Amino acid sequence: MVILDRVVPFGRSKAEYELMFALSESDRAKTIIGIGDGPASFNAEMTAAGYQVTSIDPIYQFTGAEIKSRFDACVDVIIEQVRNTPNNWTWSYHKSPEDLRANREKAIALFLADFERGKSEGRYLNAELPKLGFQDNQFQIALCSHLLFLYSDHLSFEFHLDSIRELCRITQEVRIFPLLTLAQARSPYIDEICRILGKEGISSEIIQVSYEFQKGGNQVIIFRQ
Repeated sequence: MVILDRVVPFGRSKAEYELMFALSESDRAKTIIGIGDGPASFNAEMTAAGYQVTSIDPIYQFTGAEIKSRFDACVDVIIEQVRNTPNNWTWSYHKSPEDLRANREKAIALFLADFERGKSEGRYLNAELPKLGFQDNQFQIALCSHLLFLYSDHLSFEFHLDSIRELCRITQEVRIFPLLTLAQARSPYIDEICRILGKEGISSEIIQVSYEFQKGGNQVIIFRQ
């Protein structure tokens, strides 16, 4: 069960997703599932542009007002933490802590404007890894932003392995960003997961992308069956 007071509902924009996951025009035209999207505006913006995106996150069990209230309760703390650790961040996409806050506020506003309609259309689903109730290869691409690998200190190796296996079951391709943990270090799980899944016929590739906020966090890993 998700306790909202333990969640930090920071969402990214369509532009950020396109950079983080190196999404081409042909990628955007595929059926996409976003994993742990939270209050990202990706689904709203993609839907408005005529694309197909399904987002899953356990916070979708809450109302838009509850999610916004939690955002308002923690945004000042998060921005202050960022401001106090300036050397941990690359100020290229986001120009400053204030710009970061403005971008997150814009993303959640777009999300909230779309949330109720999106829930009724089945685009925002209350679900969470490591088991998802979708059919084999139901989607073409899974995008996992700021969940797997980032929380390696909180989520076990087994959780990561089972989750990636599950995503490979329901999609043809899985992209995960970033590869760094909250402590700014490369996740210790990556190499062993790639080795195990490689034996199961799932290939992995790490590519550099044109998005970096965590210093050194500019790589995405792609798993393919």
